[in-house]
Amino acid sequence: MCYVPVVITGAWRAGPGVGSLIVNRYSSSKVYGPLADEDRIFTNLYGRHDWRLKGALSRGDWYKTKEIILKGPDWILSEIKTSGLRGRGGAGFPSGMKWSFMNKPSDGRPKYLVVNADEGEPGTCKDREIMRHDPHKLIEGCLIAGHAMGARAAYIYIRGEFYNEASNMQVAINEAYKAGLIGDNACGSGYKFDVFMHRGAGAYICGEETALIESLEGKQGKPRLKPPFPADVGVFGCPTTVANVETVAVAPAICRRGGSWFVGLGRPRNSGTKLFNISGHVNNPCTVEEEMSIPLRELIERHAGGVTGGWENLLGVIPGGSSTPVIPKSVCEEALMDFDGLVACQTSLGTAALIVMNQQTDIVKAIARLIEFYKHESCGQCTPCREGVSWMFKIMSRFVKGDARPEEIDALWEVSKQIEGHTICALGDGAAWPVQGLIRHFRPVLEERMANFTASKEAVKN
Repeated sequence: MCYVPVVITGAWRAGPGVGSLIVNRYSSSKVYGPLADEDRIFTNLYGRHDWRLKGALSRGDWYKTKEIILKGPDWILSEIKTSGLRGRGGAGFPSGMKWSFMNKPSDGRPKYLVVNADEGEPGTCKDREIMRHDPHKLIEGCLIAGHAMGARAAYIYIRGEFYNEASNMQVAINEAYKAGLIGDNACGSGYKFDVFMHRGAGAYICGEETALIESLEGKQGKPRLKPPFPADVGVFGCPTTVANVETVAVAPAICRRGGSWFVGLGRPRNSGTKLFNISGHVNNPCTVEEEMSIPLRELIERHAGGVTGGWENLLGVIPGGSSTPVIPKSVCEEALMDFDGLVACQTSLGTAALIVMNQQTDIVKAIARLIEFYKHESCGQCTPCREGVSWMFKIMSRFVKGDARPEEIDALWEVSKQIEGHTICALGDGAAWPVQGLIRHFRPVLEERMANFTASKEAVKN
């Protein structure tokens, strides 16, 4: 269960054909979601409208951008801080604070914004929808965020497999240059700002900011030791901020509508709207923009058509992309989809990509498959990750069959703890957490499988 005080509001709201009791941990009256249409930021999420410049202008993109730029970096940073925006790439660091790290007296080196579009987390497919259907939102966001940092250019590092997304982004960048929205005199403001796109080679590790910088510089995509942090020594040895696509893309809307509007959505410290991916055993897999702090159950039932076989057929949910710990149905009943709500449930919001698994799922095999992915994608630089994830995969492969002893469950837990927190980047943590979630909530499944395997071996002997 979630380890926070729970208050039942008693307020029933109609979901898609079913009433849902809203559980709110901090307020006895406030409920979260569904998001009102007028509060949506990504108005072409499903590609139903023109994604080019003409269509973007008709939806309000590039509106009063010159005025926003002329108000200056301090005003932009103030609005972002007021909004409470936290990074949408998984870490959830306050964006206004992160961007302000760049606002130091210049030492002559140029500053850069790098947009992390290397969306490689299994289950996550939100950034690609922005780049494919709303590319001008990202370009305008680059301009505004870049100006707030004093950056002279933005590099969009896009995953190599995203062919259509990269094509649309490049077309949109060309349109923006031609219209004078970026370039030597961006939006007629006198501010010079360039946007470049760089296609990666599809390595998951390059989603880590320093590995991304190394790859952008033409080196092997391996994480750097920190300090120095990118804000001091980043791409080409210059001050750099690496930000997620969704984080950058919402900046123009915040500046136009005001940080106070954005902070009014969701719970305190968990403000705004969020793109959620819902996949797995649901009737209608989708990507949807919703208010932060919406209950997990309502999110699935309202937008994904419910769990295949009904809510009672739910086994568990991975709530934030494959690297976050799985939570069972009993925890899903009360979980709120925001940073603090899921930390209280011993998991994480991550990229907000829900992977739903019903009771027909072989949960042990599913987690073993994820560990195989992390084993394959480890850069091999850190011994705990290089060796430890391989060990976890070997153990999990035996657990799938049940060919193990119950005491090995504790040994696997110990291996995961020796990896977690002992590596340069968070890939080691991301590999350890799925195993920890499995052991924390599904230990009886492991023990039963081992008992059945041992019994079948004894039957064969006799």
